[in-house]
Amino acid sequence: MVEAEAPQDGFYRRGAFPSTAKRMQTYAVHAPALAERAVAVLKLQGREEEITHLIVASCTGFIAPGLDQVLAQRLGLRPDLKRTLVGFMGCAAAIPALRLAQACVLADPGARVLVVNLELCTLHMQETDDVEIALSFMLFGDGCTAALVTAEPRGLALEDFRVTQIPDTAELITWHIGDQGFIMHLSGKVPSKISDSLRSERDFVLRDERPQAIDLWAVHGGGRSVLDAVQSGLSLEQDALTPSRAVLAACGNMSSATIMFVLAGMLGTARAGQRGLAMAFGPGMVAETFRFSVV
Repeated sequence: MVEAEAPQDGFYRRGAFPSTAKRMQTYAVHAPALAERAVAVLKLQGREEEITHLIVASCTGFIAPGLDQVLAQRLGLRPDLKRTLVGFMGCAAAIPALRLAQACVLADPGARVLVVNLELCTLHMQETDDVEIALSFMLFGDGCTAALVTAEPRGLALEDFRVTQIPDTAELITWHIGDQGFIMHLSGKVPSKISDSLRSERDFVLRDERPQAIDLWAVHGGGRSVLDAVQSGLSLEQDALTPSRAVLAACGNMSSATIMFVLAGMLGTARAGQRGLAMAFGPGMVAETFRFSVV
């Protein structure tokens, strides 16, 4: 996992914020390089030909050939590589990407699936005189993660995936392409809707288990109030979301990459046999979840 460097000096100038075209040009330059750095952490040198599938999740930029194709070429992956691009699913996109990777391995135990989550959220800062809106931009950061999903019994074992739609919330999280970047709307009603939904769908989300039966909680840190809403909605212990809060404090909300940072941090401290639940929220609004265990 790697964080991105801030845009070059002068990228944002009062009265002259960059056009969407300029922002996408910057994405095209920095996204492949950042993704390559994230994959390097996996130390695949000499084993690139073993990768059978590549899944890339990103909702903060567009290029064609796509980021998946550019990355495959830069890494020297095999010509018959099976590629999938998960786009515009927002902060929850990492979980559908992992779900697709799991499906590939279940269909073919010999599959080796490289999953990359890359977001350059700061490319979409908007010029505004509204202090509240300006402060909301300060929540976001840039980051990229790479994970290898295989049938090998090591790391985190992906178990069952579940998704639920939160009623009457379609307009609470939105993305629209404007002349000066992608315009995101994040309603202040989001935390209360999450809390209410988790209370009403508690058994579905927890698979009829008690919160105390879950050792590890990997929740997307969409903001402190979002984490507070999850903690309240599921009646979690005070320190249950410490890993998620730590990533939010250190890196901000990196959209789809955030929950992967949380999971990566757990790999270094979790004990074999521990069980976990991962959760992220995205436009719609949807709550994407999956259970996992440490092996």
